[in-house]
Amino acid sequence: MRLGVYLGWHVHPWPQLLELVRQAEQLGYAAAFVDGDVSMLAARPEADCLDGWTVTTALLASTPRIGIGSLRLVHHWNAARLAQAVATAERLAPGRLRFQIAIGEHPIDARFGLPTLPPGERVEWLDEMLEALRALWRGETLTRSGRFVQLDRARVRPTPPGGRIPIAVAARRPRMLELVAAHADVWEVNLPPIPERVARAAERLAAACARRGREPGSLRRSMLLFARPGLDGADALRQFRQLNPWFHSIPDDEVGPALVLGEPQRCRERVADLAARLDLDLAVLDASGLAADPTKRLLEALAPEK
Repeated sequence: MRLGVYLGWHVHPWPQLLELVRQAEQLGYAAAFVDGDVSMLAARPEADCLDGWTVTTALLASTPRIGIGSLRLVHHWNAARLAQAVATAERLAPGRLRFQIAIGEHPIDARFGLPTLPPGERVEWLDEMLEALRALWRGETLTRSGRFVQLDRARVRPTPPGGRIPIAVAARRPRMLELVAAHADVWEVNLPPIPERVARAAERLAAACARRGREPGSLRRSMLLFARPGLDGADALRQFRQLNPWFHSIPDDEVGPALVLGEPQRCRERVADLAARLDLDLAVLDASGLAADPTKRLLEALAPEK
């Protein structure tokens, strides 16, 4: 089983974040994920929000082996600019960038002059964006006159080996699952690890793949597992709710059993069981919101077996 860790919610200053990622690498974690394209935090307006892409590339340059990822949001990027940035990162650290993308939902971005569109329009934008990324990475000179992607003979160099970079799309709803089937290599399962809910989303994804003549098994799966070794259920659930407001519609009696809690050995067994039941290629321990010391203890307690 491959393990990753998510160090999110802008908790760690740069020196501390680098130390934690290097610790994860030494312990054998396959990947570390950091905050993505968020301009600022509405709940903590005075908090430092290190730019996710800058931090991602700095971590790639500061570590020799571990994969590094953060979430790109479609409304933060021009398609050709993103294709060029990702292709450059691939050239600098071959095979180590974990490229993730989604439609996002950050109304506070309007303060930065970024567009605020309803979800359906952002899905359409992402569809156009992903088609353009694929073409640019193949080395094509691209002209597009879409609603959201307009390019006039855009061209990206360097092109990645084989003209392809794996794309992970975070999705749980039907229209986003259609984009996973159409464009993704990895389904970033945007749900808590509740087997019944994941199974329903997987059925929709399989149907979307069938409409395209695609084998669902060609998609790898990655998923966040909210892990708090040593914490009791009530405190862990409260933390989960604070850090994952987008899952507000899922009741506590479903979320509670999905959290990874208890003694370290029990947590390791729980992670292994969820990874097997949910067919995860990468199980990512969600350490978002944790201070440095408890994050270090989590990394050590749940480290992959060598």
